[in-house]
Amino acid sequence: MSDYDLVIRGGTVVDGTGAAPIAADVAIKGGKIALVGTVPGTGREEIDATGKLVTPGFVDIHTHYDAQAVWDPHLAPSAQHGVTTVVMGNCGVGFAPCKPADRDRLIELMEGVEDIPGAVMNEGLKWEWESFPEYLDALDRRARDVDVCALLPHAAVRVFVMGDRAIALENANQGDIAQMREIAREAVKAGAFGFSTSRTISHKTLKGDHTPTYQAQEDELTGIALGMKDAGAGMIEFVSEWAPDHNAEFSMLRRISETSGRPAVFTLNQRNARPEVWREILAHADKAADDGVSIRPVFGPRATGALLGLSGSQNPFSGTRTYQTIAHLPLAERVAAMRDPAIRAAILSEDPKEFNKFPLFHRLAWNLMFRLGTPANYEPKAEDSFAAIAEREGRTPQEVTYDVLLESEGMDFIYTTISSYAYGDLRMPEQLLANRNCIMGLGDGGAHVAFILDAGFQTFMLTHWGRDTGKFPVEELIRRTTSDTAAAAGLHDRGVLKAGLKADVNVIDWAKLGAGKPYITHDLPAGGKRLMQEVTGYDATIVSGQVTYRQGKPTGMLPGKLVRGPQA
Repeated sequence: MSDYDLVIRGGTVVDGTGAAPIAADVAIKGGKIALVGTVPGTGREEIDATGKLVTPGFVDIHTHYDAQAVWDPHLAPSAQHGVTTVVMGNCGVGFAPCKPADRDRLIELMEGVEDIPGAVMNEGLKWEWESFPEYLDALDRRARDVDVCALLPHAAVRVFVMGDRAIALENANQGDIAQMREIAREAVKAGAFGFSTSRTISHKTLKGDHTPTYQAQEDELTGIALGMKDAGAGMIEFVSEWAPDHNAEFSMLRRISETSGRPAVFTLNQRNARPEVWREILAHADKAADDGVSIRPVFGPRATGALLGLSGSQNPFSGTRTYQTIAHLPLAERVAAMRDPAIRAAILSEDPKEFNKFPLFHRLAWNLMFRLGTPANYEPKAEDSFAAIAEREGRTPQEVTYDVLLESEGMDFIYTTISSYAYGDLRMPEQLLANRNCIMGLGDGGAHVAFILDAGFQTFMLTHWGRDTGKFPVEELIRRTTSDTAAAAGLHDRGVLKAGLKADVNVIDWAKLGAGKPYITHDLPAGGKRLMQEVTGYDATIVSGQVTYRQGKPTGMLPGKLVRGPQA
């Protein structure tokens, strides 16, 4: 008879605390870590980790699997990148609470803000709920390959309480705020990890309407935060335009956090039009930390980058009048049509944004577009931008972009940086990685499914900032995506390889770790398409003691659960 369910032998253990790696075995029993050290007994199953890293499973606190978690037991792409726990419901968007009459509104908002096709959600969502606790119950009835945690989305709450007045961006009255406060209290008591809100112009429906939370006043946000205080738990997740006055905006967030006593996290990126504002916001967050107020920035380890291509959901000419007439054609026929000199001349003469209401499209620029390359190059040089190539060759940036788009029969992608690349390199995320108050995140797993593929930020951070450049030690990078993210969400039962804690583990082949060329697959409900990539180097990913992935492929084991609220 075996002593343990699983023993991982002979690996280099990076335990998630930031401590130096050690040679050790890891024994697992009953879904928990039983022993880290020399394991004398035997396991019912054993994994030889000689020459491999053994780490905690990764915890990603910024995802958008709110819809996918309802229909899909495999939360890819995140699960393929060693992620074993996700927090979803970020950016103020989600699907509960929701009255039946408002379902289309929330789908339209998610379609615009997070680029998940409406047809996919209409097919995949079964709407077994109205209240947020009922939504959690629906999640609880399904098995998955990762654990899921949910935030209460402000937009859904606002529409539930205010209806058309929320869509019209009217201010909430005291009765509205009291009702929102009670919804927040009820949600946290049922297991919500907090509430999320958005105040950015980038979050719009495809019709161009602002997210309902865009102009929510401080008293409304405070009221919701006080609902979490009433429940005794929960964090605030905050996305902002940080305009017109970023100092005043941060001061408001700090007042809300101090009044409610609830910790906050917020998205911190670098806007091309205001490339130095992030430094001042970071200074405010550091000052708050020094004062004992937990308001932590969440950032990406590289630029947020869109993949533009004829097989994806967007390309630089999607909005032109002539392209609209051929957009329905199969890829090969579209490529052939675009090579027609008359069609080429027409598209190049037209406004590429005329018919494109996609919310992030207004932030695309020719001088920030590059060939993605193979392997993918996420730190391209300014001289390789299409604007720079055009200047050297005496052509327009549009002409260069058009021709690149048709290379490889339209199968390749153009990489364009949306934020955090105003310096033309990765010095901004590098500085944030060096700041222990900052949280690595913003991969947006489950969202922007055919436009952005950043859900593998964990793999990029480990390879680029650790193995390939050596700028950060592996133990610090593992800490940033395990115990640090877990603690920020209140998940104190995981993120560290220690006896008694949850047995979420990765066995990593450090030399082979990486992600391949992005490609499009049509595997969403209603035949919806999304970006995916081959992931290498994760020999095994383990959730609650069960191996869910081997060599990047699912095993069929689905031990993932809904996590109801912070864990001791």
